[in-house]
Amino acid sequence: MAASCVRRAVLCQTLSRYVCSNLIRISAGNRQQSGRPVAGQRWASWEQVSRHQCIWKNIQDAQRRRGGGGGGGGRRVLWAAVAFSLFSGSDEDQRDEAQKKEDEMILLLKKAKLSIHRGQLQAASGFLHQAVALAHQTHNHQAIIYSYSLMANLAYVQGQLNHAEKLFKAAMSFMLSGGTPEDDNAVIEMSLKLATIYAEQNEAELAERGFRFCTESLEAKLEKQKQLPAEQQTEEQEALRKDTRLLLGLCLDSRARYRASHLHLNQAAQDYQNALNICRQEQGETHPQTLVLMSDLATILDLQGHHDDALVLVQQAVDLSRSAGHPDQHVLLGNLAGILLHKGQLEDSVRFYQEALNLARQAGDQEAVDQIQEGLKEVKTKKDQETKDEQEKAAQD
Repeated sequence: MAASCVRRAVLCQTLSRYVCSNLIRISAGNRQQSGRPVAGQRWASWEQVSRHQCIWKNIQDAQRRRGGGGGGGGRRVLWAAVAFSLFSGSDEDQRDEAQKKEDEMILLLKKAKLSIHRGQLQAASGFLHQAVALAHQTHNHQAIIYSYSLMANLAYVQGQLNHAEKLFKAAMSFMLSGGTPEDDNAVIEMSLKLATIYAEQNEAELAERGFRFCTESLEAKLEKQKQLPAEQQTEEQEALRKDTRLLLGLCLDSRARYRASHLHLNQAAQDYQNALNICRQEQGETHPQTLVLMSDLATILDLQGHHDDALVLVQQAVDLSRSAGHPDQHVLLGNLAGILLHKGQLEDSVRFYQEALNLARQAGDQEAVDQIQEGLKEVKTKKDQETKDEQEKAAQD
């Protein structure tokens, strides 16, 4: 009970930050650009179905039910007669108007999703602002949450962190006020994104507090699920357990990257190891995210000076990536080359850097190309220094 109260206090404190009087109506033009965009690929790699998809399904199901699908012709005639006798023309007009607004809102949401899929983010933003306005007019609680969630994620992936923060808080406020439990995975996922936003904004205390809230809430939730009687261990419960555990892995992965960026290497290594264990158990040894985590953990070990352990781990990741056809194999090869460089195995380092460079160019990953070329320059500098040292030593002899 005490732990639950602490988590709720943390969540409320997080939500209260930057709250303004016009939180619910956020201007489409009032967006501050962040210095760095937030990558969305890492989230997708954990193979989580967004918890907000169920909200979208509920909205569509409600529309289908109101559309009268599945009923026989006789029942429709009977219902029409009853409706005519019970409602005045004015009531019917109001109902028709509300239905029209809801249909328009759902169409706008569909257009927004399609625009996002096509990469037309500005158009998607316009559709979402229209949709959320209609959702408020029709008092459609689920549509409000879903619209704000999409808007927040859109701002998040574009690096508009201040705007995303306000939108995530708006969505969370509606969810919590509507009775959604504070440890619901959708709430935790939004809390995690808020924590990553604070990390990007160098709000260290808020970031750590947010990450802690997410991990502790999910760990407590998983512990409760373990204690369920055998007769309650249904397929649905198993799906929830896996989804919750994957979300915990994502939280640990995100916190590890944050801690590594602040050179808290021991803590980062522990988080990466725990995330790797979860990913291996839930998604398999050759899953792309498992291999990325192996490489990330190897990088931390390398930074700690454990070059041999790092080399073993990253080599294993590279070998598995070759057999599994990992889409980012060039990244793993680049990490392997970097670790070999730090071990002084310069020829091997060049060989793997060159292989990584070719694959990165084929993949069109310019950022990786730039990093690999920097690595090759570092190898050349080290080789030149070794040659110079040898010449000086020979001259002295």
